[in-house]
Amino acid sequence: MKKSFNSFAALLLAVLMLLSLCACSQENPLSDETTAEATTEEITSKEASLWDNALYTEDKEFGEGEKILTVEVTAEEKTVVFTVKTDESTVGAALLANDLIAGEQGDYGLYVKSVNGIVADYSVDQSYWAFYIGDDYASTGVDSTDIIQGTTYKLVYTK
Repeated sequence: MKKSFNSFAALLLAVLMLLSLCACSQENPLSDETTAEATTEEITSKEASLWDNALYTEDKEFGEGEKILTVEVTAEEKTVVFTVKTDESTVGAALLANDLIAGEQGDYGLYVKSVNGIVADYSVDQSYWAFYIGDDYASTGVDSTDIIQGTTYKLVYTK
């Protein structure tokens, strides 16, 4: 009887040790919440970081020339207005000359990937720079759109 009691006690002790090891190996339930909060903060940081790379965060004037070009740059909920004085004939040429846009030459002209230092890349996250003439979506690219005095052009970060 003493032998069976010792065996039972040893078995019970082994089961208790096994249960305590299992309990120790489980993740802290708060860690999931912490991870979720960190993920939310990372997403918020990513959204807020668009303007972190911007060259200019306030309205600014550029260049010298007879033509005056007004360009509104909008990303997220923020807009800055650039006034460009230029002798260039197209919107794209004026913006390129002042290092306000960058992109790649494609079949349909300049594919604008960066405006004011803010990058939009459709192949990465389906974002792109939409180009507007006044309030109308442009049917021409920036490099083939002539500058018309008094017209406001818009580049809008779109996702």
